[in-house]
Order: sequence, then C-alpha cells, then structure tokens
Amino acid sequence: MTMTIRSPAFSHNEMMPALYTCEGENISPPLEWTAPPAGTKSLVMISDDPDAPDPAAPKMTWVHWVLYNLPPVAGVLPEGVADGDLPAGTLIGINDRQFAGYSGPCPPIGTHRYFFKLYALDTVLPDLGNTTKAEIVKRMEGHILAQSELIGLYIRSENR
Repeated sequence: MTMTIRSPAFSHNEMMPALYTCEGENISPPLEWTAPPAGTKSLVMISDDPDAPDPAAPKMTWVHWVLYNLPPVAGVLPEGVADGDLPAGTLIGINDRQFAGYSGPCPPIGTHRYFFKLYALDTVLPDLGNTTKAEIVKRMEGHILAQSELIGLYIRSENR
C-alpha cells in the first residue's frame, strides 16, 4: 500500500478555496495521510509553489510551509492548525515570508500550483532551529522511504 496525502477541502489538481489564501483567512488547509511504510521514523511536509512569480515565466519556487519530524503514523492536520497544536515532536521551518508557520497562496499573476509534499524518512532529523526548506531537503538525502504529493491550484480573484 502506498502512502498518500489528500485534503477534504480540495481535490488533487483542483482549485483551493480562498479561505486558505491571502484573500481569505490565510489558514492552513486540512490535510490527511495514510500510514507510511514500515521503518519510517519521521515525516516531513513541505508546501511550495514552483510557479513564482509568473507561471508563464517561473523564476523560483516559493516556500509556504515546512514541517519536519511529524510522527510516523497515518495522520491529520486540521484546518487552521496552530503551531502549538501540531503533533508532539513536530518542528517548523521558516517559509519565504521569513517566519515559521503557514503562509497561504497569494499569486501575483496567473494560476499557480501549490504542492503539499509528504516524505517518509528512515530517521528523525535534529532540531535545526529556524531552518529552511533547502536545509531540510539536504538533510533528507538518502533517508526518503516514500513520498506523496497533493497539488492545489489558485488564482487571485482580481486576476480571473
């Protein structure tokens, strides 16, 4: 059985509700995942946008959320989960708005893709403090047992 990630708020490759964006309450969407493979010691969840700033001419991948050392079980992150309500042991990296926590979609132009990537690792990462996605990805090298992704789409109402 393959580990999967999904959201009850939107389907894969479908539009995300504005509630989870800068046009709404800018809260994290609810996420659910199935059990990771045997031998998993921790999970990493990274949310990013590879279409920044313009999907027609992307220049960077914008990081929205980095969580690491999530417990290695099937799980749920409820809608609008507060940092203090994350599963025990979960650590938070900084996003490209330079703070630890969720920063929702706010694309300047066009329809962007927002990836929610879940990785099962055969290790627990050390506490890296105010770490970045790049550092987490580097530390995951050679330790990924499985991965899954959910893609949500979003275009700001003023650009429709």
